[in-house]
Amino acid sequence: MKAIVITRAASEGSNIQFLQDVTLPVPAAQGHDLLIEVKAVSVNPVDTKVRAGFNADAPRVLGWDAVGVVKAVGEKVSLFSPGDEVWYAGALGRPGSNSEFQLVDERIVALKPRTLSHAAAAALPLTAITAWELLFDRLGIKENGNEGDTLLIVGAAGGVGSILTQLARKLTKMTVIGTASRPESQQWVMDAGAHHTIDHTRPLAEALAEIGIKNVTHVASLNHTEHHYAQIIQALAPQGKLALIDDPDTLDARPLKAKSLSLHWEFMFTRSMFETSDMIAQHQLLTRVAQLIDEGVLKTTLGEHYGAITAENLQKAHAWIETGRSVGKIVLEGF
Repeated sequence: MKAIVITRAASEGSNIQFLQDVTLPVPAAQGHDLLIEVKAVSVNPVDTKVRAGFNADAPRVLGWDAVGVVKAVGEKVSLFSPGDEVWYAGALGRPGSNSEFQLVDERIVALKPRTLSHAAAAALPLTAITAWELLFDRLGIKENGNEGDTLLIVGAAGGVGSILTQLARKLTKMTVIGTASRPESQQWVMDAGAHHTIDHTRPLAEALAEIGIKNVTHVASLNHTEHHYAQIIQALAPQGKLALIDDPDTLDARPLKAKSLSLHWEFMFTRSMFETSDMIAQHQLLTRVAQLIDEGVLKTTLGEHYGAITAENLQKAHAWIETGRSVGKIVLEGF
């Protein structure tokens, strides 16, 4: 099968050029695994982080977002049959989706939205899981609840922010504020449903005050948390909640004490990595998101289509994501 692998660690500078086209054997489905023929993928910051940190001897297939067709199933599979069109984000410790065929545990897979193309659907699984878990599992926000509360999403124009904004606006009664620094990204956030946008290159509390908001009850910090940390604490109301998904070098929890603020980390690979007892929750939430899309409640966050799934196009996608200026998701389709 065709695949794209990272073949060499970064010594000085980037190792993007070592994403290479190769041919690999087609794996066989066993147990709870589905053998999926990959039709479209999207590229996430986790792809660039794993590539940049690659130091193993054996080449590695990256990619954690895909849509495909089930070709074969393991003996323990009960949720899917060959021919089903599915979407998923996969597991961090297994070969990724940048290949013609991939093995994925059925418990983290769902039927794709019927109303979306392969490319439009591929933009969503990883970010939808992350956003859903952050909003409802980590921050403890209730569907159709939290009236009077305010959610500030730092970095709302990216992949996670794009779907998190939609979920918060459509499924809760919160006031939703997204940060974005450029006119085009601010418009993207407003189109996703935010009540307000503010510029995160300015002090957050100052920007919030200008739109008449003294403080917020919840913050979802999606990038550059270390840079915004002091401003986030200032902006949060006493007993507020902060959830983040990025990897600050340092994060001192002591400033949270005076306001009794709580800190939550979201990592969507936790359930698959540890095969938790509620691992099937990702199948269930992806099923729910697909239903919401087919009902017209949510929409795709596809930003740009980069063409076929090749090493050359993946190199371009990785390079653009590393600029931190991408809006929505980058999708590739077909081998």
